[in-house]
Amino acid sequence: MEHHAFPDGLTREALLAWYRAVRARTREIFAIVKPDAFYERPIPLRNPVVFYEGHLPGFSVNTLVKQALGRKGVDAQLERLFARGIDPGSELDVRDPRDGWPEPDEVRSFADACDALVEEAITTGNLEDERSPLLRGGEVVFTILEHELMHQETLLYMLHNFPFEKKRRRKPPAPAFTSGSRRSGLVRIPPGTATLGAARGKAFGWDNEFPSARVSVAEFEIDVANVTNGDYLDYMAATGAPAPHFWIRDGNEWYWRGMFERSPLPVDAPVYVTCEEASAYAKWRDMRLPTEAEYQRAAYGTPSGEERIYPWGDSPPQESHGNFDFRSWDPVAAGSHPDGASAWGIDDLVGNGWEWTSTLFGPFDGFEVMASYPQYSRDFFDGAHFVMKGASPVTARELLRPSFRNWFRPNYPYVYATFRCVR
Repeated sequence: MEHHAFPDGLTREALLAWYRAVRARTREIFAIVKPDAFYERPIPLRNPVVFYEGHLPGFSVNTLVKQALGRKGVDAQLERLFARGIDPGSELDVRDPRDGWPEPDEVRSFADACDALVEEAITTGNLEDERSPLLRGGEVVFTILEHELMHQETLLYMLHNFPFEKKRRRKPPAPAFTSGSRRSGLVRIPPGTATLGAARGKAFGWDNEFPSARVSVAEFEIDVANVTNGDYLDYMAATGAPAPHFWIRDGNEWYWRGMFERSPLPVDAPVYVTCEEASAYAKWRDMRLPTEAEYQRAAYGTPSGEERIYPWGDSPPQESHGNFDFRSWDPVAAGSHPDGASAWGIDDLVGNGWEWTSTLFGPFDGFEVMASYPQYSRDFFDGAHFVMKGASPVTARELLRPSFRNWFRPNYPYVYATFRCVR
């Protein structure tokens, strides 16, 4: 079985260790929530916390144990209840958080039983079989693992929005803010080509990542650094634009809404905004947001024409390359990781915040629905979601591949997403 993050392959033992490590991190994230907030919705457009504690192990049982291996599950009613999350356009479409959710002990017993079945499946099940679309290339086991990695990040978006008093402080893996030597200005990228997507049959990816295509990209200029909180303050002063969601005003002072406390606004850290806010800022500068293809060329292209696996080269991700893989609860100063710069000298293209693009989320030519999660992408090819690229401080290192695509609605304010401008 091949995965981008494990070029030497994965044994059953390594897969089991990976699954256990992922589940352990998830439990640490849920431990942030105080018990009296278990049935609350920190974000009005999402389910309450209780749903996610059942959804993650339930999805793994539904997908690997039952669907792929044809084995029995734990509890059919709970498996249906926790089957899928929501992405509504209105709060009116969200289920009442007090409506029929199980007790905490029942949810955790369900989760433990699911974990036992999944571990048994990884240990004894047929995980790779070219005759089965679900098992081809080990698709289904990578699906459940990456599904949980992505949910760890979205859980933290949600918990970030809880009032501080509803959370138990956890020490972050790294300091929240560091000093950097932010560079400014624009870099000219000459005309060339960029690879969108990935080739089928080489390693795991989600269906929206396939197939690959080389596309022509015209010459453009792009910001060396992400737009910072300080830059956005200047924009607000000039235009009267409202403040982003992650800011708090107290009198005449602005503060950062951190995971566990507020702190003075870090003017040198990237600003987290909606796609609509990013587009308005770019227009104010007589610029625009990059397309997905322009991001790919800026991040992975080189002056000589080859493409890299990562912006910094082909070596695996290290701490010096960027703020990702749960090293911090918050962004750090722009330019704090010069070792992660791209071949063009552009900073922070992976890490410190997802990057909004102007590209609507949609299929590549030749798109095929994946067997293990057929609704994963196709339900969002609706003209209402925009592609984001890169990574945030809490994006797992296993997701740091050039073809990985994230997407959100353009007015969604909770995601750890920043931007840079092009022309």
